[in-house]
Amino acid sequence: MRQYFLAKRFPWPWSRTDDGQNESSPLIPKSGAAKAEDEELGHADGEFQTGTSSNQDNNSPTRILPHYSYSLMDYFLKYFLFLCNLVFTVLGLVVLGLGIWGLVSKESFTQEKIGNIGTDPMLILLTLGFLLTLLCLTGCVGALRENCCLLKLFSAIVLVLITIQVLFAIVTYSMQDQIEGYLRSGMLAAMVGYQDDLDLRFITDEIQLGLQCCGADTYRDWEVNMYYNCSAPGVLACGVPPTCCVDPLENGTVWNSQCGVGAQLLDEFSAQSVIFLGGCLGGISRWIEQHEGLIGTVGVVVVGVQILAVFITTRLLESINWHKAHA
Repeated sequence: MRQYFLAKRFPWPWSRTDDGQNESSPLIPKSGAAKAEDEELGHADGEFQTGTSSNQDNNSPTRILPHYSYSLMDYFLKYFLFLCNLVFTVLGLVVLGLGIWGLVSKESFTQEKIGNIGTDPMLILLTLGFLLTLLCLTGCVGALRENCCLLKLFSAIVLVLITIQVLFAIVTYSMQDQIEGYLRSGMLAAMVGYQDDLDLRFITDEIQLGLQCCGADTYRDWEVNMYYNCSAPGVLACGVPPTCCVDPLENGTVWNSQCGVGAQLLDEFSAQSVIFLGGCLGGISRWIEQHEGLIGTVGVVVVGVQILAVFITTRLLESINWHKAHA
């Protein structure tokens, strides 16, 4: 009996038993209080997970995206490009109308004159007016409607024009002698058709009056014209047009169309009081030398405006694409 109580009093290692349950062991059934506590925590976790998933489901279809509005600069670029192209479109229509009016007024579309319409100066006005109108109308509609295709086409054409103008300036500067030869040939050709073509007569008269010159190199160049040639029958033989005269207005009021009659028969000393002795090619060269600064400034401004148009168009395209991507 004493041995039994000693065995119960002294807990030997090989006989120790753990009456308390290990709550962390999954294999041992838990007590009632621990089980209730775990069920309560599990219920709370389930509610939390369910609430989180339901909140995610409810928020996902009603997500509010940020609204990106056009800035004041975007509106300014858009309508500035639109107005500039609108002005040049109207200018192109005016030039186009002048070209059509000139061709119709001269009856250039008749059967007798249709063969020479390719050399008509009014055809140049018509072509320039049509191209300018088409180009600026493309930029105008593209800017107003925010059409990327039209804006890209507009900027590409302007870039091509800028390249052509720069190349033309380089070639003109490097080939001055050849260009002078071309101008001489053109001036002589205009003098040959002076009496037969009203456009050539108008251009030649304006050059001679504006530059106070006569002929291409000298006043004797008018011998190439069949009416002013000394062998021609008529009152105009050995003469020059009245626009070569120093004082073509008689008494300052009446146009004297006979002031240049027989001028080619005079020597230079006698002729200098009646007509201008210098040719128009020299006058053109002097005019360019006197106004080379103005010509350069105008050229830089024109190219600069075109570069600005390309820059504005590119900036507007970037803004349109950005807003489409974030719409």
